[in-house]
Amino acid sequence: MTIEHAVKKQTDKKNAILDSALALFVSQGFHATSTASIAKAAGVATGTLFHHFPSKDSIINHLFLNIKQEFANTITSNSQVIGDIELDANALWQSAIDWAIAQPLKQKFFLQFSLSAEINAATRQQAMNGILRFIVELIEKGQQQNIVAHYPIDLLLENCHGQYLAAIRFFTDHPELGKDASHRHASFQLFWKAIKA
Repeated sequence: MTIEHAVKKQTDKKNAILDSALALFVSQGFHATSTASIAKAAGVATGTLFHHFPSKDSIINHLFLNIKQEFANTITSNSQVIGDIELDANALWQSAIDWAIAQPLKQKFFLQFSLSAEINAATRQQAMNGILRFIVELIEKGQQQNIVAHYPIDLLLENCHGQYLAAIRFFTDHPELGKDASHRHASFQLFWKAIKA
C-alpha cells in the first residue's frame, strides 16, 4: 500500500465518521447519539473512531468547524465583492440563504447546535474570528465608513448570527418562499436595519 493510498483511506474513514455523526446528531440529538452508533453507521471500528476523535465532544466541534468552513468557502466564492458595504453584505446574505437551502442537513445542524453548549467557546471563537473573518472585516469597514452601527464587534457578530438563524428557520418552515424574491429581500432588510448606523 502506498503512502498516498493509506492517507486517503484514513481520510475516507474520518469523513465517514463525520458524515455519520452529522446525520445522527440531527436526527436523534447529541446526547442520544453514542460513539458506538456513530462508528457503526460509519462502518468503522469504535477504536478507529477514537483514533480520529478522542471524544464525542471533539466530533461535534470538529464537525461544526468543517461545516462553517464549507459554508464560508461557498458564500465567498459565490459572492462578488464590489466595495459597497450594503451591496456586499446583501450578496453574502443571499449566498448564505442559498447555501442553507441547498444543504438541508447541514443547515439543520446549524439550527440545532449553533447556540448549544456542545459547541465550546474556543470553537465558536475560531469560527467567528478565523473562518468567518471576512464578515468581521466587512463590519469593521462599515463602521469606519459610518454605515454600520458602532456597537461592539462581538455583539454585532452574535446579532448577525441570530438574524441568519432566524431567516433560515423561516425558509426551512416555508421552503416555497426560499425562491421568492420579496421574502429574500425582506430577510436581508430585516438584518440590515438591525446593524446599520
